[in-house]
Amino acid sequence: MGDHETSGPLLEVEDLSCEFLTEAGPARAVDEVSFTVARGETVGLVGESGCGKSATALALMGLLPHRAGRVAGGAIRFDGEEMLRLSEKRRRDLRGNRLAMVFQEPMTALNPVMVAGEQVAEVLRRHRDMSRKAAWEKTVSLFEDVGIPAPAQRVRDYPHQLSGGMRQRVVIAMAIACEPALLIADEPTTALDVTIQAQILELLRSLQLRTGLSILLITHDLGVVAQLCDRVLVMYAGQIVETAPVGALFEAPRHPYTVGLLRSMPRPGSGDRTRLPEIPGNVPPITARPTGCHFADRCDRTKARCQDHPPLLDALGPDHHARCHFPVTSPQD
Repeated sequence: MGDHETSGPLLEVEDLSCEFLTEAGPARAVDEVSFTVARGETVGLVGESGCGKSATALALMGLLPHRAGRVAGGAIRFDGEEMLRLSEKRRRDLRGNRLAMVFQEPMTALNPVMVAGEQVAEVLRRHRDMSRKAAWEKTVSLFEDVGIPAPAQRVRDYPHQLSGGMRQRVVIAMAIACEPALLIADEPTTALDVTIQAQILELLRSLQLRTGLSILLITHDLGVVAQLCDRVLVMYAGQIVETAPVGALFEAPRHPYTVGLLRSMPRPGSGDRTRLPEIPGNVPPITARPTGCHFADRCDRTKARCQDHPPLLDALGPDHHARCHFPVTSPQD
């Protein structure tokens, strides 16, 4: 399959639903989620822990845990191929090659008993059929590309000999080794301090400018989204509740949940002692999703209709949608 589509979105997700087996029976973690990622675009998928972001990412990669999780419906089209119908061999060929993922905690993504360079070289030998020598030389070059100092020495270090920021750079080097079309980055900077976080985001941005990479950035941090993304998908309790270009979302959020997320962001110059407003309550567990709006129990705009009738993801403006019966019309609304 050497020919790739050049028109249409690179990734198209349509009505994707994922279920996990719980003690109470199957429970839906991802509920009919639809979105696209265009070629060269960075899309942010934002929400609190437990909202379904990581389950969505694992479904896209074909990595949901087989015993406990499954795709219960929908379609995932990547570069014209229907992913859910592919053989496991074909999916493995795509993973790490045209489709790559950077995980939140690099120590779980790296083999602790294998030197860092060998782990990247292994990807090149598998997907690019390189000789051991060529793969090693390319690995040193990749370490340099991702900003690892003294790359010829660092390739021989074990993961525990590297700092957290260095380990995350190794994981990114592994992900970009085969020049993927799409990089899924699941909370790639959460475990890092602010300075290293900024460097990793700058690295992703420069890689994209250089290679035309598409990025799906999964995060709970709207500050990261503001720096890197073109478009934002806000996820809550398994559903997309708002989607908009990044500028429109920050200037005029329409879903009460998005408004709450933005209000709880630290503001430059606000000082450490300023208490940020919080959204009361928690994301409902997958075993107890409400019948109406999933956000109704935490929303200060809730009316009777919200409790009983699930809202649709309605168009509210150019490329701006919100899943709300009573969308916000102004910041003071």
